[in-house]
Amino acid sequence: MSDSDIIKIEVEGPVATVTMNRPGKRNAMNDTLLAALDGFFSNPPEGVKVVILTGTDGHYCSGLDLSEHVSRDAEGTMRHSRGWHAVMDKIQFGGLPVVSAMFGAVIGGGLELATSTHVRIAEPSTIFQLPEGRRGIYVGGGASVRVGRILGADRMTEMMLTGRKYGADDGYMLGLCHHSVGEGEALPLAKKLAGQIADNAPLSNYVMIHALARIEDMSKQDGLFTESLCAALTQTSPDAQEGLKAFLEKRNPTFR
Repeated sequence: MSDSDIIKIEVEGPVATVTMNRPGKRNAMNDTLLAALDGFFSNPPEGVKVVILTGTDGHYCSGLDLSEHVSRDAEGTMRHSRGWHAVMDKIQFGGLPVVSAMFGAVIGGGLELATSTHVRIAEPSTIFQLPEGRRGIYVGGGASVRVGRILGADRMTEMMLTGRKYGADDGYMLGLCHHSVGEGEALPLAKKLAGQIADNAPLSNYVMIHALARIEDMSKQDGLFTESLCAALTQTSPDAQEGLKAFLEKRNPTFR
């Protein structure tokens, strides 16, 4: 497989579907796949408003490809980890809502990748796991923050210490996914939700993606002030005027 085939990109109107494509590898992450995702989110196709991220061959992403493990010293390992952080931040804060359609392995770095996306849908085959602790290592792609904030430190500690696996229904109750659906239903629902999100005002989507995760880091008063700034920015925009006009005219709004 050439490097250019490691992700497949399909654009339908305002929605781009990005499929991780390492069949036989459970879409395990290597530097080439990470670079391909970085390239896409650094320069998405013009006109795309929402991205669907999914996998192939029955799996979302099984984490770091240990068969291609590169031995690094402490500094090299730190820099490699920070490179993962940069790509995950680009997915979370790049400005485009990202919907994950998940099945099979969502393990280790795959879970770190999934939790950098904004809407997560899981089929019954989905397995959520952080096995690093059982392999004598520690997470390095952002799980301490992203997964930790979903589960809480106590439950994440138990998950890592024991190598515990969660399925789709447990993942839904814990917040690892937002929707638990039947077999074969993740991608259709992802497309439906992506279409709905694409109909939102672009500025509102952008502000929601950027503001809410940051407000979580703030004190109560700082968060409230930031909320007011976000309200001022969105509610005085041309899209807000169109939204109000459409409501009064009993029609669907047409945003930019």
